[in-house]
Amino acid sequence: MEFLEVIVLVVSFVVLLVLGVPIAYSIGISALLTMLVSIAPEPAFTTLAQRMATALDSFALLAIPFFVLAGQFMNRGGIASRLIEFAKGLVGTLPGGLAYVNILACMLFGAISGSAVAAASAIGGIMTPRMAKEGYPKPFSAAVNITSSTTGMIIPPSNILIVYSLASGGVSIAALFVAGYVPGFLVGLALMLVAGYISYKKKFTVGERIPLKEVVKKFLDALPSLLLLIIVIGGIIAGIFTATEASAIAVLYTVILSMVVYKEVKVNDLPEILIQTVITTSIVMLLIGTSMGMSWVMSFENIPQGVSEALLSISDNKIVILIIINLILLFVGIFMDMTPAVLIFTPIFLPVVTNLGVDPVHFGIMMVLNLCIGLCTPPVGSVLFVGCGVAGVSISKVIKPLLPLFIAMVIALLLITYIPELSLWLPGVFGL
Repeated sequence: MEFLEVIVLVVSFVVLLVLGVPIAYSIGISALLTMLVSIAPEPAFTTLAQRMATALDSFALLAIPFFVLAGQFMNRGGIASRLIEFAKGLVGTLPGGLAYVNILACMLFGAISGSAVAAASAIGGIMTPRMAKEGYPKPFSAAVNITSSTTGMIIPPSNILIVYSLASGGVSIAALFVAGYVPGFLVGLALMLVAGYISYKKKFTVGERIPLKEVVKKFLDALPSLLLLIIVIGGIIAGIFTATEASAIAVLYTVILSMVVYKEVKVNDLPEILIQTVITTSIVMLLIGTSMGMSWVMSFENIPQGVSEALLSISDNKIVILIIINLILLFVGIFMDMTPAVLIFTPIFLPVVTNLGVDPVHFGIMMVLNLCIGLCTPPVGSVLFVGCGVAGVSISKVIKPLLPLFIAMVIALLLITYIPELSLWLPGVFGL
């Protein structure tokens, strides 16, 4: 690991971020500058371009545009309102019931769409006015919506887990998907406990009891949406299709659901849906290309080995190393989007933890959950901005109600970090 190259990489990246250069360009330019310091200009340009192109030449990555397209149909197909009604039937009568409804609906919608931003927008747009009408402060509603929306990044299907599989060198996507269920529900439960306590202390409205017949009706109305999870994950576990093939099936299912069953999406809506899918996919793929380029540059400069030696020189205790890595990732998540963070830091930290006996599937869930917390924090927390925008409140007003929920997520992260069975039990049950 050459000291000069490391300085160029870190300083150029930080300076570009401070100047407001988009994250994808910051990553690509800093990687190129590091290569220019290390080798001659011509091979530097050619090599980096080749590595970026090679990074995108992956069959597994086809799942991302398909899941994004499926998410677009879900966002517009009336699925959010049906999931909210179903969640209300389950938990709406509890103290602070609408907070529980918000969390549960975000978990379900986020899991189905695979997008935290989509969950924050779709569920927040419906739940915030309802909660305000029942006397819930908008900052509290926004905080609940923001934190619970991130659970969809852990509960499968999840694009970021596909990205981790790519960055880790081929960890089973099926195992990662199944491993996300218990941690995802654990985070949701932690958020419910905190939201419930706050609702009880502040004496928020208790919803009216809903007859069992009505609950069953709401469940049947939401069932076609919930079946998507069973079809996608069940098919992958049973070996009927791969994660990539499952993503294409998800698109077909959501098209039928949105256009034929619910009839919420019209033919005239298709061009806008496709354009938005292309825009989102382009951003993700550019991030993947530049991040994998930087990852290769770091490998070329032996930076992961240097970081590994530095960490192990501090301690060879697994508990200590995992807490250090978690602290680093929490800091990284404040300033960097999830996709580049996973692609850049997985090759650095994965060899360290595997040498200490940590399972790559367990580490992937831990890493993704850690970076989910960054989605709720300024200055680059995309879910934070969307949640505040949908609720019509400023970030400064959301910070205070957000803190106890943020702490709940950190506690859940520590449990998942130090109790590997929470992530590995289900994959073991299914032999993944």
